[in-house]
Amino acid sequence: MRLEYFQMVDRVVEMSLDDGSIRVESVVPTASTVFEGHFPGHPLLPGVLLIETMAQAAGWIILAHHRFERMPFLAGVRAAKLRRFVSPGERLSVDGRIIHEGSGFAVASCQINADGKAVCDAELTFRILPFPDPEVRADLEAAAARIGFPLEALSHAG
Repeated sequence: MRLEYFQMVDRVVEMSLDDGSIRVESVVPTASTVFEGHFPGHPLLPGVLLIETMAQAAGWIILAHHRFERMPFLAGVRAAKLRRFVSPGERLSVDGRIIHEGSGFAVASCQINADGKAVCDAELTFRILPFPDPEVRADLEAAAARIGFPLEALSHAG
């Protein structure tokens, strides 16, 4: 994770276009300016960044589903549950699955676990729109390469 840059996904562990699911991994950094204020002497990853981490994981499978032709934008968070605190250095396993898509929207179910224990979960809604600029798509393609996103899987998308 590079919190200051909102790069919450370190690597894609597995992805299935057939069932619209993805698993990614993220390691919470041991040092970040975020922890200086949240909380001094008791650093915890802010819940809003856990939600962002789930949104980015789901965003990757939505991007794959659309073959990088359209982009998901987080539009809603529903039934979010933050179940335990996350400390610097923890390894997070993040699962996302598309549960509905249509009319320019997608809904994903997401969960984060650490050490086999539930951290948080939510249902996230995304608006699916054209890329706002070709540079945004290029930046996402570069990020995909950095995290081991299986671009070859796009040739098998239906």
